[in-house]
Amino acid sequence: MIFKTGFYPVKAQKVAIQVVFALGIWYAHLPAVAQTPHTIIAAPEPADLEQAESILAEDFITVRQLQAEFSDERANLQNQVDEIAARLTRLESQQFSPTSQLSGQAIFAVNAGVFEGDRVISPRGATVTRDQPNPTLLYRFSVDINTSFNGNDLLKLRLSAASAGSNDNAAGLLEPNLGSALDFAIPGTEQISLSRLYYTFNPTPDLSVTAGARMVAGDFIDKNRYANVSFRDFSTQALINNFLLVPRPGGSGGAIDWRPGQGAFSLRAVYIASSAAEDLPENQQFFGGGGVNNIRLFPISGGGAGGGLLGDPYLAIAELEYAPTRSLAVRLQYSRGEVLGSNFQVLGVNFDWAITPEIGIFARYGYASYPETTVGDIRPNYWSAGVSFQNVLRKGDLAGIGIAQPFIVTEIGNTTQTNIEAFYNFPLNDHIRITPLLQVISNAANQNSNGVIVTGTIRTVFTF
Repeated sequence: MIFKTGFYPVKAQKVAIQVVFALGIWYAHLPAVAQTPHTIIAAPEPADLEQAESILAEDFITVRQLQAEFSDERANLQNQVDEIAARLTRLESQQFSPTSQLSGQAIFAVNAGVFEGDRVISPRGATVTRDQPNPTLLYRFSVDINTSFNGNDLLKLRLSAASAGSNDNAAGLLEPNLGSALDFAIPGTEQISLSRLYYTFNPTPDLSVTAGARMVAGDFIDKNRYANVSFRDFSTQALINNFLLVPRPGGSGGAIDWRPGQGAFSLRAVYIASSAAEDLPENQQFFGGGGVNNIRLFPISGGGAGGGLLGDPYLAIAELEYAPTRSLAVRLQYSRGEVLGSNFQVLGVNFDWAITPEIGIFARYGYASYPETTVGDIRPNYWSAGVSFQNVLRKGDLAGIGIAQPFIVTEIGNTTQTNIEAFYNFPLNDHIRITPLLQVISNAANQNSNGVIVTGTIRTVFTF
């Protein structure tokens, strides 16, 4: 009878010991030259072979007994393996079932500002205000529903609600024309609205294609690792995107992103068409609120304004990125559009460089051509630059200083507006970040009679 201890029978343990012992005796009787590596081993003694054969015969009998004893367990194990394989096959065939993820963000900010002098005037000289702005509390709330049907695609739906818009912060109230407003305050309607609705898929591993009814050009082009996300880094609109390159950011259209061979070059393109019925008043009032003293970049009347996906107004942007390393990227850009029958064209450059894991710099430049404005044919320039710091006082924090001149042109005003922003973003935990930021605007609206505008904001962002 065989008594079991642990996993192996006692007799099997003895057999194994005897085999090892016999092999050791056999090896010990070998000539010394046979024990040397890379030499031919001499034949063992006949007595050793007889002893090994008798031990192996007993071992074979034990193995047969073990096979018979565990035959049922082997069959059960094989059935379980077959069942698991069938389940895996079924899961693979069901990969096209949709999977949705819900995420959200809430931004709350307290803002206040002051200006020097008796009043603030617009680019054409009209009085914007004579009163100092009151402190304000502004907010933006958004919920994203991200759905994938095969694991390599994305259907994005975003619902948003926000406070009154650019006028709910001091910079946007005092200088509403040249990109001084807080970027996260601009979409405000105080009602829940659909702000994103598009579908992205990958026909090949190197190419992504997007089509949507609600898209924003900045989601796909003119990105920058240090100055691009107003709820994380800079908040001044002129520092978030090239002010000239993307004058009409939202609408319906499509985008592509092609990175051949996952190499250093990437080619992107975006086409956005807006609703003529909804957006033409804004187009006509690109500067200011449409008063007689405000400047319009597009004709007051006339032109196409045909609407639709392929009609006026529209915006098309192409971007070529060269990123030879993970720390460096340069982007060459071209945009073209049409509003009220008037064409505009813009050339741009976007650059960011991580000098070290904690320090990085960025810069943007733009040159545009706007014909037939109310001040004639103009060719404005734009530039911005700055530096970013990470892990300054604690792990995960972020700080930055940036400067921009959003609209350099001689036909509007008598000087050039300059925007400066400094911020420090520190995390309370993985879901809450607080950012004090300071904005300084000199020569607002390209008017040297405007005193310096200073605003302060405390931005709190909740993510879930």
